Amino acid sequence: MTTPNAQRAPTPDPVELLRSRSYLVLLVFGALVGVVAAAVAYFFLKAVQEVQHFVFTSLPGEIGFSHEPLWWPLPCLALAGLLVALTIRNLPGTAGHKPAEGFKTGSPVLPIELPGIVLASFATLSLGVVLGPEAPLIAIGSGLGVLILRLVRRDAPATAIAVIGAAGSFAAISTLLGSPIVGAFLLMEAAGIGGAILGVVLVPGLLAAGIGSLIFVGLDNWTGFGTLSLAVPQIPHAGSPRGAEFLWAIGIGVAAAILGTAIKRVGLALQPIVERRILVLTPLVGLTVGGLAIAFAKATGRSSSQVLFSGQNDLAPLIHNAASWSVGALTILIVCKALAYGVSLSSFRGGPVFPAMFIGAAGGIALSHAPGLPMIAGVGMGIGAMSATMLGLPLTSVLLPSLFLQADALTLMPLVIVSVVVAYVTSARLAPPPRHVRHVPSAKADEVREGP
Repeated sequence: MTTPNAQRAPTPDPVELLRSRSYLVLLVFGALVGVVAAAVAYFFLKAVQEVQHFVFTSLPGEIGFSHEPLWWPLPCLALAGLLVALTIRNLPGTAGHKPAEGFKTGSPVLPIELPGIVLASFATLSLGVVLGPEAPLIAIGSGLGVLILRLVRRDAPATAIAVIGAAGSFAAISTLLGSPIVGAFLLMEAAGIGGAILGVVLVPGLLAAGIGSLIFVGLDNWTGFGTLSLAVPQIPHAGSPRGAEFLWAIGIGVAAAILGTAIKRVGLALQPIVERRILVLTPLVGLTVGGLAIAFAKATGRSSSQVLFSGQNDLAPLIHNAASWSVGALTILIVCKALAYGVSLSSFRGGPVFPAMFIGAAGGIALSHAPGLPMIAGVGMGIGAMSATMLGLPLTSVLLPSLFLQADALTLMPLVIVSVVVAYVTSARLAPPPRHVRHVPSAKADEVREGP
């Protein structure tokens, strides 16, 4: 118990920190970590893309099929479940944060946890599970930052470890989002950073993200890997917002809050059940995701890949080909993708951003068949509202549609803001009241390991 005379730890003076020599050293380390984290993030994402293409495109032909069989996702998703379960059970740490518990950042990732994070997320992303790469990249960047710092100075203070770990996360997530600024907003909101110390903490991360971006942009005669951009080219022009569209923004915000809350509750309800028998039930969850993808393909005649994966690569084609989708097909897509997303949250390791954006975009396209809602406005509002519901980060959720819909970002911004605010407030009201829940130990947690 704290006594009245107990003194609180003094808050660091940001001005003094900026003037200190140790802070300049942190900036140098931030730049170094930025290069390493960006390079690792690039090759990680590239490897995921190559394995996805091999498993779902090349391999069926190589073993004698003329095209991907309808049942093909089932063994792939079952294998993903087995690999993730073995990783969680046998490697140090929890293989990354549990996505059903929400998008959040915690303490810096220990280097010993990196193998589990990489293996579990790689199996998740490359074999078709409905989760995104952003959360694993944040964890990998943090772990790399801590590893580099400890290789140089084993007795590094906790503050330096926290700042350099955050710098690694900045660089890695900015690689994916194509913007250091959006990465800064995302991590700032997720971590709940604030106050006068905010700028001091963010600057090394921004430097890491900026230097790391040279890996893609290039420098002088040195050619980078190519700029990564999430912008959707050649989208329809959005005219000035009309009154009907603001009414649609309210409706989309409420609908996204209801759907997103249901998805989260599915993940949270299944998570403790799966953790009790992780080696058996995680592959079954994978089979469920595969079954939903097959059901969609059978019902609509379209590729099962629309349901599988995070949706990051399918979002632009979905918008470009919006006219070819019927309301019925879009409804089936939303239902199957949402269910696959919910069960994936319970068991696998990945991020919630891109599946939420894809479902929001599909919902906006479906609603645009009704009067008074232009397609591209529905897409922007759907992306923002679903992101706000699933992430709980309203500022980031307003910025995310602008990454994809850059040509119309300014025009759509008022509508997106309304839908995001409505979704954020409504989802908060729909969420169950906080209560103390007894932790259900997983099979791995039953094993008591003695530290050094």
